[in-house]
Amino acid sequence: MLGRDLSTAGIPADGTPPSCRYCHAGQDAAPARDGPDPARLAHLYLCRGLSTYAIGEITGLDRQRVTRMLRQAGVPLRPRGAGRMRPLRRDDPPGLPRVLAELYEAGRLGSPQIAALTGMPERTVRDRLRRYGIHVRTRGGWNREDRQLVAAEVLDDLYTTLGLTADEVGRRLGTSRGTVLRSAHALGVPVRAGGIVPVPGPEEIKLVEALYADPLIAAVLDARDVPRVPPGGPIWQRFPDPVPLTTPLVKDLYWGCGAALTHIELLTGQPAMTVRGFMRREGIPLRHPGGRTPFLRRWRAGLKATWQPSRISLQTPADRAGDPRRSRVGHRGRPG
Repeated sequence: MLGRDLSTAGIPADGTPPSCRYCHAGQDAAPARDGPDPARLAHLYLCRGLSTYAIGEITGLDRQRVTRMLRQAGVPLRPRGAGRMRPLRRDDPPGLPRVLAELYEAGRLGSPQIAALTGMPERTVRDRLRRYGIHVRTRGGWNREDRQLVAAEVLDDLYTTLGLTADEVGRRLGTSRGTVLRSAHALGVPVRAGGIVPVPGPEEIKLVEALYADPLIAAVLDARDVPRVPPGGPIWQRFPDPVPLTTPLVKDLYWGCGAALTHIELLTGQPAMTVRGFMRREGIPLRHPGGRTPFLRRWRAGLKATWQPSRISLQTPADRAGDPRRSRVGHRGRPG
């Protein structure tokens, strides 16, 4: 039976859906008692457009056996992965780009909410956003676009004019001190230097400008081709496409230049927690918490540090501990 040709199986030689006895009967006939009928398999495959997987479930046969029998009967098989016959794709409604832009950009709705309103799958919504050139926001808990931002006018009134501290401004606005300071740095509002004991140096700092003016940081940015973006907006507006993080770049900024995670955020557009997660995955250790960063101490002291090519890849404490070139010294100062 397996060796019968197309004429005996009732299948046209051109591979078109046959007008077989199963089609005339109007329903699938029962399988023959002496074994599976290739004509029935061809009917299920060509006339009904089922896949070999579906035919195997209906007939109780193994998928490989279904494929082998169809090939022996001369049935032209579809390319692997083509699957069943699918309905023709419909064109998108004419006003869909405008609706998506209003819901996603103006309304700040997420793709799940838009999918619930439009009846489209969430995956289709995100596909259409990219197709129509609508910039897609980042996802996850470290989202850049949905961060709370304090307006520059509010900061000027409360922080600059009235002289309130960042904690007091945060309590009045119902937000945290970190949000107030992050907003001030991103918008270019001068931030007062904190601390219980006054130390010499500038009393206010425009952090982004100070970072770009630092010789060490400027040398690293030039060496790594990192663009300079002036302050004046939230992180997702300053960096629509954030700078990709690399181990040399993060190592140079954090250990070589003494920048903090928030400083790297202002320089690359990557959230500070994203930088922390990258360092953890790459095995880059963190400094001990507390106190000002080496960059801020250098800035307040007014040190004119100069960049040297040998300093671009400074070793971290973990690297120095494992460096075989360093001699071990005993507790009395003699080589151990």
